[in-house]
Amino acid sequence: MFGGFGPIVTAIVIFIVSKFTEGVSLSGTEILIATVSTYILAFIQAGASVFNSIEEWPIMKSLLCHFSVLYIAYVLCYVINAWIPFDIKVVAVFTAVFIAGYFAVWTVVYLSVKSVSRKLTKKIG
Repeated sequence: MFGGFGPIVTAIVIFIVSKFTEGVSLSGTEILIATVSTYILAFIQAGASVFNSIEEWPIMKSLLCHFSVLYIAYVLCYVINAWIPFDIKVVAVFTAVFIAGYFAVWTVVYLSVKSVSRKLTKKIG
């Protein structure tokens, strides 16, 4: 589902950047790579959710695998597209923001699922 939204968001961001930033011009190749990259990220994101479905795995193992796959995919995509420079300081800031964002989203999802699970348990019992 989100595979379709990524390229739309990419196009909107490219449009806004081109309208409000002087001297920024993207080639057709750069736009193509950005669009394909968002599709790839969407598929990786969807595929990485399999780690959360392996019931035999402890939650920390699942979380670490899911996080690792997403982090590697995103950092590579951002560097390849030159959305961030390949500079240790910039990658460190990206990493900090990614970790904060990832765990914020994960915590909200985890607590939501736990809440729904409790409600269902009460209805059954």
